Amino acid sequence: MKKILLLSTGGTIACAEGSDGLTPALTGESLLSYTKEVQDICQIDAVQILNIDSTNMHPEYWINIAEYIEKNYQSYDGFVITHGTDTMAYTSAALFYIIQNSNKPIVITGAQKPIIFKETDAKRNLVNAIQFACNGVGGVFIVFDGKVICGSRAEKLRTKSYNAFESINYPYLASIEDNEIKYNGQVSIYKKEQELTFYKSLCTNIFLLKLTPATDPDILDYLSDKYLGIIIESYGSGGIPFEDKKNFLAKLKMLDQAGKIVVIKTQVLLEGTDLSKYEVGQKALKYPVIPAYDMSTEAIVTKLMWVLGQTKDKEKAKQMFLTPIRNDMIIEKLA
Repeated sequence: MKKILLLSTGGTIACAEGSDGLTPALTGESLLSYTKEVQDICQIDAVQILNIDSTNMHPEYWINIAEYIEKNYQSYDGFVITHGTDTMAYTSAALFYIIQNSNKPIVITGAQKPIIFKETDAKRNLVNAIQFACNGVGGVFIVFDGKVICGSRAEKLRTKSYNAFESINYPYLASIEDNEIKYNGQVSIYKKEQELTFYKSLCTNIFLLKLTPATDPDILDYLSDKYLGIIIESYGSGGIPFEDKKNFLAKLKMLDQAGKIVVIKTQVLLEGTDLSKYEVGQKALKYPVIPAYDMSTEAIVTKLMWVLGQTKDKEKAKQMFLTPIRNDMIIEKLA
């Protein structure tokens, strides 16, 4: 029998009614009492490492979760993390970069409704996550609503529906129907290729700026004083405004001279950034900015944290960011 370690962090799946609304209350052991149908295929231990609404998740907790996995890595065949849905995609992407080249499954799941409710998606999601963790495919994944999503490609699109998460610009790795896991060809990318590494350092000194037509370029003067890395979420294919009072190009030069790392992404959810297509993008490329290509917002934020946690050298940081890790980005001209 496979040995699985359940790491419980709270979230809706573990919620009960409190005086001010739903709040995490159930332990990991309590959650396991709803999974009797899989307990004959594996031995499951539970550890309660947090009990929070995932709105309260922050990077120090990501490091703590990774440390629990590292400490117990040799003793278990797979790991399941129960987590709130609000920041699940951030945690998934963070662990994707913090824990690299795992040949054991690290599976994150949760629910849109608490497991104690009569009508809930929690039981199915938790059972599916345990089933996938028993299957020996290495890497970091989200399992939710019968879908297996690469850890760096998930994004929450719905606040109420059971199909809360989508895989952004990348296929689902597998589906789970009637307790059967059906893989597609992409799952082969998770075969072990390099040495398992647990990274210990993240740089959280970054900021995500979403442009609107009213955004004043002078905001970047303030951000330059406060942050080492700045992600600019622009429009369309990723162009940067440059006319009249909305000229951001001069600010890109200022940020470069100040030694800042600048990543440019699109606000559009699907199909990615292509700075080479329009004048507004090509002008930006004359500065040492980093295009985000087809990465999700959560992957961009956490990868930049990981990169700057390893180096502050601008050229090395750009090279690391633009080096694909298990297909977290596909670098090509996007039509």
